[in-house]
Amino acid sequence: MGPVEKAVWFVESHTRGPIGLDDVAKACHVSPYHMTRAFAATTGLSLMRYVRGRRLTEAARRLADGAKDIFAVATDAGYGSHEAFTRAFRDHFGLTPEQLRAQGNVEGISLTEAIAMTTTETVALDPPRFETTPARQYVGIVQRYNCEAPTGIPDQWQRFGPNMWRLAPVDKAAYGICNNFNGEGDFDYMCAVQVAADAKAPEGMTLLKVPETKFAVFRHKGHVAGIKGTMATIFSRAIPESGLKLVEGPTIERYGPEFNPMTGLGGFEVWVPIEGTP
Repeated sequence: MGPVEKAVWFVESHTRGPIGLDDVAKACHVSPYHMTRAFAATTGLSLMRYVRGRRLTEAARRLADGAKDIFAVATDAGYGSHEAFTRAFRDHFGLTPEQLRAQGNVEGISLTEAIAMTTTETVALDPPRFETTPARQYVGIVQRYNCEAPTGIPDQWQRFGPNMWRLAPVDKAAYGICNNFNGEGDFDYMCAVQVAADAKAPEGMTLLKVPETKFAVFRHKGHVAGIKGTMATIFSRAIPESGLKLVEGPTIERYGPEFNPMTGLGGFEVWVPIEGTP
């Protein structure tokens, strides 16, 4: 059982009282950063938004059944005050706890149901190779996404593509760099090329410096649209089962000359920052 299945079990087994990202990660024997990445890659959801959604959903059901003590419902959902619970409830469902109780049912509101994690979407991956790279610089365009709706990435590549070879790259590759993940599943995605150490970012673009890093490098062989399965396998299976430790830092997609951006075929590499030895 991987960390995502363990996380779902933990969340469903601790539906009352406060829990945080650190609690879930500790129960699953991974770092909070790894837990966030694995859950997002496998489910397409933010772990902590899922936790809040599940707790508010169960609170809504209790209120619809006529629960008299709203503060008791709030406390069981992990909220320390009636005001904080009401604010979160209204933001999530569009009505107050009192209004839902008066309504007497949960019709017309968006509920967060438990994820059925009988199996995790995975793909067959070859064992990784390991690379320790010196400090490098990348230049490109950055956009912030949430793991639940990263649909703008293909358009971001279209905007970047016509300009990428004007940036004097040091190799014949393009790079997609996921960076600055937070506990809500938000992250920066950078379409970039690698540039020389003395390069500057043109107006409207960003310069990213990546220090010397040890990477596990995985090969994605199929169509680029299958990247979700590859990421899910890396974070939920390959890294935990290998005994390696994921560390915070950029995860880099390297699209070499063999990759055809017109067809999405040719394959690419995923470079994941790690520590330890296989």
